[in-house]
Amino acid sequence: MNNITTNTAKVLYTGKTHTTGGREGQAVSSDEQLQLKLGAPGSGKGTNPEQLFAAGWSACFIGAMGLAAKALEVKLPADTAVNAEIDLLLDNGSYSLQARLNIELPGIDTTIAEQLIERAHNTCPYSKAIRNNIPVTLNLV
Repeated sequence: MNNITTNTAKVLYTGKTHTTGGREGQAVSSDEQLQLKLGAPGSGKGTNPEQLFAAGWSACFIGAMGLAAKALEVKLPADTAVNAEIDLLLDNGSYSLQARLNIELPGIDTTIAEQLIERAHNTCPYSKAIRNNIPVTLNLV
């Protein structure tokens, strides 16, 4: 399969991994900073793709909230956290995902916090990638 892209955006970084064995295999990044044993959800044998997606998205989302905070001229709390939950679903033999981001912005006014979350969800590359593809719930906790 050969996909041709016409994107003219500047590539800032390319994450590269080599994965073998699927859900029961292993993944290693090209710089070897990431070396994971993979396991099916609930098997206890290794990290699964849903956990990896949750970790990547939550980290990126915090970065996007940081940019939103700068734009709104507020300081993002040092103890800001995102607890991401990615559900693997099976419906009539078809697999899919759904997600929840439970966002902690201690000490930030609710109105400002909601603005930060909305801006972050509009700019975070992970949020953009899944927009209109899977159900997503954003919770300020």
